[in-house]
Amino acid sequence: MPSHHIALHSGQTIPAIALGTWQPKPNTSEITRAVEHGLKVGYRHIDCAWFYGNEKEVGDGLRASGVPREEVFVTSKVWGTHHRRVEESLDQTLTNLGTTYLDLYLIHWPVALNPNGNHPLMPVLPNGNFDIDESQDSRDTWKAMEAMVKKGKVKAIGTSNFSQMMLEKILPTAEIIPAVNQLELHLYNPQLKLLDYLKSKKIVPQAYSPLGSTDAPLLTDKSATEIAKKRGLKSTSDVLLGYLLKKDIVVLPKSMSPSRIESNLTGALEAYHALTPGDLEILDGVAASGKQKRFIMPYWGIDLGFDNWPAPT
Repeated sequence: MPSHHIALHSGQTIPAIALGTWQPKPNTSEITRAVEHGLKVGYRHIDCAWFYGNEKEVGDGLRASGVPREEVFVTSKVWGTHHRRVEESLDQTLTNLGTTYLDLYLIHWPVALNPNGNHPLMPVLPNGNFDIDESQDSRDTWKAMEAMVKKGKVKAIGTSNFSQMMLEKILPTAEIIPAVNQLELHLYNPQLKLLDYLKSKKIVPQAYSPLGSTDAPLLTDKSATEIAKKRGLKSTSDVLLGYLLKKDIVVLPKSMSPSRIESNLTGALEAYHALTPGDLEILDGVAASGKQKRFIMPYWGIDLGFDNWPAPT
């Protein structure tokens, strides 16, 4: 199976098409089957997170696939309630996955949550707002991430859901520049200014929800659909993924369907080779034409520094 890789400033290369494992359904055995199938048909990058609650099942899928661990790029993330105990959280992730190292470890959100709050994942205050650990400095969290590289437990570190404003809080004192920044990136939320900033810092962008969320209108978008037909591609989703790949963005499509898992991989690669600079120019203008939309916007109650995000009240 042909693949596509992007160079990281850490010296690694990262497979540009990953299998996402966020699964809101309780049947986590689906994740095991999806990971096993994905690896067997050619995926070599699995995107996980402790918060997803299914790392053990992901690890089962890794082993069931028969693909050697060293051939798979594995990413996971530290959750907000663990910012004060990064190594402890990482060790739990490694145990869950059944591996001795990660290829990439991310800060899931630039929001530290009260580790002693009323819930291990999403602690809230009596008024219903998230219980933010305001005394935890993101620079300290990043230092703890850097220590994991120095200990050899992770090969690279990065961020997730960090705006330029949030990145500029950690970059001045960082010994290791984030290798990637994982964001909601897709046709309707291209974040072009932030992409330019990341490029200037040699931080590779990653796109979660590259096809939008459930029942999102991206799959029926007129511009993307017309380009798919013009280029002889099988589906609009191919264009949506190929559009991001052409911009050197790692894509993280998620599916539990074996056929969709396969078509996301092959279709994205076909579109990557088929799309022209003119196609990209058209697609870059779709959101600005009145279709700008985010699908993932947890209301943390603090300013994350993003455009098109509800202001805290």
